[in-house]
Amino acid sequence: MTTDTSTEERAARTGLERASYALYRVRISAVQRIGASFVRLTMTSADLEHFGAGGYDQRFKVLLLKQPFESYDPPQDDWYTWWRELPEAVRPTMRTYTVRAFRPATIDTHAEMDVDFVLHGVQDGHAGPASRWAANAVVGDEAVLVGPSNPGTGRMWGVEWAPPATARTLLLAGDETAVPAVSAILERLPAGVKATALLEVPHAGDLIDLSCAADLTVEWLPRNGSHAPGELLQARVHEVASALVDEASSPVDFEDVDLDTTILWEVPEHAEPAGPECLYAWLAGESGVVKALRRHLVRDVGVPRSSVAFMGYWREGRAEGE
Repeated sequence: MTTDTSTEERAARTGLERASYALYRVRISAVQRIGASFVRLTMTSADLEHFGAGGYDQRFKVLLLKQPFESYDPPQDDWYTWWRELPEAVRPTMRTYTVRAFRPATIDTHAEMDVDFVLHGVQDGHAGPASRWAANAVVGDEAVLVGPSNPGTGRMWGVEWAPPATARTLLLAGDETAVPAVSAILERLPAGVKATALLEVPHAGDLIDLSCAADLTVEWLPRNGSHAPGELLQARVHEVASALVDEASSPVDFEDVDLDTTILWEVPEHAEPAGPECLYAWLAGESGVVKALRRHLVRDVGVPRSSVAFMGYWREGRAEGE
């Protein structure tokens, strides 16, 4: 995983140790269908006990092998250069996922990581390589993970959830690709905050139980084949956001994001709501939909830009890295 200059500067300002990244060879120890569109793979290995779990919406890389691991001989000090320079025929497919849960090693077991995969396009034959792999995974299959090898949390560890300590009203909105991250975030929310989670999913069979110590409202928005992706989510965010925002808020000038030239990914580093009841929003999912949601919150509803974190997890018609 690469690190941009702003991240390094932020680490220097806050005194955080820079995260070191390593490869982890793992095998699948359990496969569980947790919804019509989701499968949970539990991965384990002795190496995984060194993984620097950061909590919340922590991202990491999955490398799907195209040949036996022993034939790759990757270095630990510069995995990305090694991966990039491999011939395309043998280069592992790389995708980004969220740590749904991490369990440290015990005296009887190796460390374990749960990863929830969305099975995009599996039923209609249009699945990408990661969805196909996850849909056909069985106990014993191998993969390689890329993640931090030292303790920590925050952006250097792939964690983007960073509301200000004063925020007491939270809005989390996303499509099915954001469900694992939202689930992991909600589990860690403390008492004393009000959280609303709006989650659009493909089917009614994708609803799962979510709970936390916070005052939580979860709304599932299943498309059920009757709505275009993002349609339900945008409509519901429009309905909910205005009610959550301080009445003193007002629309502001707004500069949009060009998806053809810019990665849709911005997390405020110094978010400071005007008061304890001011809204802090976390948006993730398909880039075009997230762009529209962010535009509405900032331009139309009047949520300060410094109180909106937005992440394009994927883009319609493009694979990761395109």
